[in-house]
Amino acid sequence: MTHVLANVVFPLDRDPDILPLYADPEIWSTIEGEGVRVSNRAHLGNVLSRTSTRVPAGRRVSLGTYFNAFPASYWQHWTSVRAIRLTVELQGKGTLLVYRSNGAGIHQRIETREVEGASVTDIDLDLTQYTDGGWIWFDVVADDQDVVLLGGRWTTEQDPVRSGKASIGITTYNKPDYCVTTLQSLLDAPDVLDYIDRIFVVDQGTERVDAREEYPDLASGLGETLQVITQPNLGGSGGFARAMLETLDRPDSDFVQLLDDDVRIDPEALRRSIVFGRYTTVPTLVGGHMFDLLDRPKLHAWAEVVDDHPFMWRNLFQERMPHDFGTQNLRQNPILHLRMDADYNGWWMCLIPKETIQKVGLSLPAFIKWDDAEYCLRAGKAGFPTVSLPGVALWHVSWLGKDDAIDWQAYFHARNRIVAGLLHSRAPLGGTLIRHSRRVDIKHLMMMQYYPTALRSRALRDVLRGPGHMLENLATAMPDARAMGSQFAETVVHKDAGRVLRSRGGRQVYSQVKWREFHSPTGLRLRLFTAVSLISHWLHAPKQENIDTPEVEFGKGDANWWRIPRFDSVLVSSADGSGKQVYTRDRARFRSQLIGTFLLHGKLRRRWNALSAQYRAALPDLVSPEAWRRIFDEAK
Repeated sequence: MTHVLANVVFPLDRDPDILPLYADPEIWSTIEGEGVRVSNRAHLGNVLSRTSTRVPAGRRVSLGTYFNAFPASYWQHWTSVRAIRLTVELQGKGTLLVYRSNGAGIHQRIETREVEGASVTDIDLDLTQYTDGGWIWFDVVADDQDVVLLGGRWTTEQDPVRSGKASIGITTYNKPDYCVTTLQSLLDAPDVLDYIDRIFVVDQGTERVDAREEYPDLASGLGETLQVITQPNLGGSGGFARAMLETLDRPDSDFVQLLDDDVRIDPEALRRSIVFGRYTTVPTLVGGHMFDLLDRPKLHAWAEVVDDHPFMWRNLFQERMPHDFGTQNLRQNPILHLRMDADYNGWWMCLIPKETIQKVGLSLPAFIKWDDAEYCLRAGKAGFPTVSLPGVALWHVSWLGKDDAIDWQAYFHARNRIVAGLLHSRAPLGGTLIRHSRRVDIKHLMMMQYYPTALRSRALRDVLRGPGHMLENLATAMPDARAMGSQFAETVVHKDAGRVLRSRGGRQVYSQVKWREFHSPTGLRLRLFTAVSLISHWLHAPKQENIDTPEVEFGKGDANWWRIPRFDSVLVSSADGSGKQVYTRDRARFRSQLIGTFLLHGKLRRRWNALSAQYRAALPDLVSPEAWRRIFDEAK
C-alpha cells in the first residue's frame, strides 16, 4: 500500500509575501545592449490550484522551498523509513531535476529527466545519507512552451508504526474570528479530515465561537467531528489539558494536536505532522515551526532548547532568528539544512501521542508560559522525544509587538520558569537561574518598572509556599495580577489624541556610532554601572519638574536598561506603537522592592533542594487526569 508522506502544495490566498515558501522562481538575467536586466517571474497568477502551478516558457521553478522540499534528515533520524518515491505529474515539454543537500547545505543533483506531453514521473530515492541533515527537492524547467505541474507527492510503501487518528485541541479566549478561519480551512481539506477524529474547541472567553454567524455552516459541514467545550478561563494550560483529557477518552485517537487560536495554518502541515507521528520509531511529540502572522515570510521559531545552567529557553542559532525567506531562500542558507534537535516545541502547534499523556500526565496547571517547555522536558525524561519538523508550521502573532515581560504576564514568566527549574534542572541549586532572576528584578528597578517587579516578588512568594498554590490560584492568579496594575501609574498607556504626551528633553535617538558607545556594558564596566545606578536610585529623589513632565522620550527599541537609569522619568513607546507609558523614579518603592528581591532570592536559594524535592514529589498529582477533572468540575 502506498502512503503519502507529503503533498506538494501551493497557497490559494493571493499573498505574494508567502509565495517563496512554496515555489521559488529562479532569477534570470538577459543581456540588453550594454546592460543587464534582471527579472523575477514570481507571479501569483501562475498558481492554478492547491496542487498545481504553471512554469512559463523558458523559465525554471524550484520546489526547494520550506513547504515543498522533503526534510530527508528528519525522516531518516526519527523513523525507520529508508525508501521513498517522488511522483511528479507534468503537462508540457521540459526538464525535471532532482536535488539533495547534506548537513552543510551543499547541493547535489541526483536525477535528471526529460519530459514531454502528459507525463507521470516516478523517482525512487533512498534515505540513507542524511544523518547530519539535508533535504530533497525538485526543479521544473520549461522548454519553449509553458509546463504545468499538475501535482507532486512523496510516498512510501512502508506501513506506519501506528495508524490511529488525531484529535485537535484549540484553546481560545475571545478570538472567535481566528478559530472560524481555522475550522473553515479544515472543512475545505477533506484529505486532512481523514486523519482527524475530533476537533475540540475549548472556548474560555465571552466572545463565543458558536455565536459567530459562520458557525452553523461549519458545524453542519464538520458534523460530529466538531465539539465546542465551554469553561472558565484557565489559561492555555487549562484549555490544552481539557483537550488532552478528552482525547484520553477517544479510542480512535492516537494523538492530540494542540493549536493556538490566533493562528493561520496550512492544512497540509497538520496532515504531515500526524503522518510523521505515525512513523516515528518511538512515540514522539511533533512540533511545528512558527512564522510571523504580521510579517509572513519571517520564521521566528525553528528548534528550541532549554539551556540547563541558566534554565532559560532559546532558539538554536538564536542569532540567526528570525529568518526572512523573502530575502534568502532555503537553498541559500546552509544552517537550515542542518538537522536541529529540539528540547521542546511551543504549543502554538504540537502533536502529542496519547501514550505520552497516559504515562506522564497532562499539562502543569501553570495558566500560561513554560507549560509547553515543562511538558516536553517531562516527556523527554520518560522517553518521548520532541521533534520540531520542517515543513510543518503555522503563522502566529510574534512576541515582537508584545510587552508581556512587563505586563501581568510577568508573574507567570517568573513563577513558571522557577517551578520548571525546580522540577527539571540538573544543575546544583538551579545553576545560575536564581542569580539571573535577581538580575531581571534589578534591571526592572533601574528602568523604574515597579509593576513587573512586584509581580515577580509575588511569584517568588507563591513558589516558596509550595506546589499546592498552583491548583489554588489557577483561576485567580491572572485577574489578581491584572488588578494589581491599578496601583502603578506606569501601566497606563496614554493614547488620548487630544493630549499627546511629550517630554521636556525630546526624543533620544541613538545613531550607529552612539549605539556602539552606549552598548550594554559587560564585565567590570557592568558591575560599576549597576552599582552606580543602584546607589543613585537609593539616594536621590526625582526632581519635581521631572515628575510633572517626563524628562526625555525613548522609542521602544532604544529604551534599554543601560540608558533609562540616567533619568528621573522617561516616556517610552508601547511595543505595539499604540501609545506611550511614563516611568518615574519612586525612591520608596525602589528601596523596598530592592530589599525584597534580595531577601526572596536568598530564601529561594537556601530552600532550593527542599523545594525541588517537594515539587517533584507533587508533580504526578498536579498533572493527573483526576486532578484536572476536579478542576473542571469545580470551575463549572
